[in-house]
Amino acid sequence: MKTILFLIFHLNLWQSGDFYKQILAFSLLVCIFSNSKAVAQANERPEILCVEINEPIRMDGSLDEAAWGIAATISEFRMIVPEENATPTFPMTVRILADQKNLYFGIICFDDEPDGIVAFSKARDSDLEFEDNFKIILDTYGDGRSGYIFAINPFGARYDALVARNGESENPNWDGAWDARTRRNDDSWSAEIRIPISTLTFKKGLDSWGFNAERRIQRLIEVNRWTAISRDYKIGQTIHAGQITGLPEFNLGIGMTPKASLVGKVRNNAGENPSYDWQPSLDITQRITSDINAQLTVNTDFAETEVDSRQTNLTRFPLLYPEKRQFFLEGADIYEFGLQMGSIFSRPYYSRRIGLYKGSEVPIVAGGKINGKISNTHFGALVNRTAAVDTMVPASTLGVVRLKQNIFKESSIGFISTMGDPAGRGEAWTNGVDFTYQNSTFRGSKNLLVGVWGQMNGRDDLVESRAGDRAAWGFKIDYPNDLWDWFLGYQRTGAFYDPSLGFVSRWDSKIYLAKFSFMPRPDSRLIRQHRFLLMPAYYTDMANNWESYDITITPFNVSFESGDNLGFTFRPTGEYLKKPFEISDNVILSPGAYHFMRYLLEAQSASKRAVNGMATWETGGFYNGKLDQVRLMLNWRLMSFLIFEFSYENNIGRLPEGNFTKDLLAVRTLLNFSSNLNFSTFIQYDNDSESIGSYSRFRWTFAPLGDLFLVYKHNLKQAVPDRWNYDSNQLIVKLTYGIAL
Repeated sequence: MKTILFLIFHLNLWQSGDFYKQILAFSLLVCIFSNSKAVAQANERPEILCVEINEPIRMDGSLDEAAWGIAATISEFRMIVPEENATPTFPMTVRILADQKNLYFGIICFDDEPDGIVAFSKARDSDLEFEDNFKIILDTYGDGRSGYIFAINPFGARYDALVARNGESENPNWDGAWDARTRRNDDSWSAEIRIPISTLTFKKGLDSWGFNAERRIQRLIEVNRWTAISRDYKIGQTIHAGQITGLPEFNLGIGMTPKASLVGKVRNNAGENPSYDWQPSLDITQRITSDINAQLTVNTDFAETEVDSRQTNLTRFPLLYPEKRQFFLEGADIYEFGLQMGSIFSRPYYSRRIGLYKGSEVPIVAGGKINGKISNTHFGALVNRTAAVDTMVPASTLGVVRLKQNIFKESSIGFISTMGDPAGRGEAWTNGVDFTYQNSTFRGSKNLLVGVWGQMNGRDDLVESRAGDRAAWGFKIDYPNDLWDWFLGYQRTGAFYDPSLGFVSRWDSKIYLAKFSFMPRPDSRLIRQHRFLLMPAYYTDMANNWESYDITITPFNVSFESGDNLGFTFRPTGEYLKKPFEISDNVILSPGAYHFMRYLLEAQSASKRAVNGMATWETGGFYNGKLDQVRLMLNWRLMSFLIFEFSYENNIGRLPEGNFTKDLLAVRTLLNFSSNLNFSTFIQYDNDSESIGSYSRFRWTFAPLGDLFLVYKHNLKQAVPDRWNYDSNQLIVKLTYGIAL
């Protein structure tokens, strides 16, 4: 009750509109949570000694070198799910070695039923979440705030990521240079992992790093971990990691890694002559110190980056697509801003604004970036020069600077500033500040985050027109835990807040968000976990007139011990249109208030099966009519090296203003000969664009920093029903090779 009264008091102060009262409210909140008795309690951190060796390890997945026999061993793992702190079903061990330039991990995962191991991925960067895997995390600064994540499955498929969102999630688009090999045995599977020190940034002189390890046994849906033995903690929360001690004084050499590429392109558009182009590109990474990394790129090319997955948009607001380009992913965790609230969050910096304009590629002539940490300050800076594209955009210089200072035990305060405009509008800038209070020992072992942020932008067209409110700010209180997961959030975005290098989904609005999720785990042989959800969202304009509301209510959602899932959700929804809205071609909704109810049924089969998938059916009212939505996903592992993925979405709207159908179909085929040799095709169709696009890619990783890519893109356009015309195709050959000096 005291907590509820305090929150009401806090919200009244915050809504008062008085800046000083708002600061007082936030200060009280921080002080209350900072003085929690549990904060002062620090868990003891288990340790493992790293043994230094003089000869490199032969990478074959078999721990038969003599060096592994003298390495210290971790075998004290505990279960996280299904039973917290229980003894794992099968034992596992981890050993750690190091030489002057590499860190080695030797892993043995025992299994009495090796035929039951669930493993199907072989390609690099596979999502290993739903198969057997072993994951390690390294906190190379030892501050419990950031980290690198590496994972491997029994087939040797490699996954890597950066810790994101204060450890709550991972950024899987980051790629590091590392190697791993596995071996299947009669009663286990084993792995050897080699991580070059040049792949990591770390605090110089630190002889111990944060370290944790986690094993997933998919057929049992079992997770075991070395430290952070709580369902409330994620592996990315490095504040609860153990330690690797006895690390040697690593030799970084001169710290330079040049990487050259040669890209050849042949493009043919319908009705035009083919065009041919050969271009070199160069990327140079220079390690200034062990914890500061600089990178230079010239004539940057992203030919190997897979096309975006098409999405159906039945809203009035833009969609957010993920960044996939490697240059922008290195050190991406530094540029994270504030406690995010999904795609509606106003981001001051969105890297896809650089080198892309309204979905079209804009050449990057050159660019540079620097990332690192000095003492308790993380920093990053990036600048790019883009070329002019006739009739679309002029040449531009675009940049961003980010500083984030560690304060308290897990918290931070930061500043971000961007400059430049992709469309060439002058004097463009955006500035923002954010503060995040984090406590992962709240009331003993619970997670609590409190964040507040503010942004403001400027640009010649805004200043000259004397545009009004160019600011955005908000706050969020988040309690993300296993039994109870809830948050309260608020965001205010001015009518003229328009960050040139950022992302905004709604302008001139106030957004009130909340989520209350109760997820008990019954004592049952059939059911693993229930999930009950209430998530209201309310949107107004700056005059507090309502614009939208959405109340998601899930009275039934069950995860079974088999890995299957069933759920039912209903959602009262409202939209107030201030102007006509064309939801589909020639289907235009009139201004006014609309209230309707949506219903959703969903079913998902366990991924441990060779054939698995998900099906959802959503129906009910939609504005002043009805909308039925069907989504299907199917994964079929035909063989250990051949995977077939299918997805289909069908939207049928029946409105007084007219009927519409929106279809989206995607088929992906993965042919993985090994983790270093794979081929994939990705075919997409949607009836909005009336086009079929295919993307095929062959990748051969012939060296740790060497790749050969063959990419073929082909597009067909629907002229009339049942007739398709050739639209365009493109063949790309990219050879890239680098060496660590």
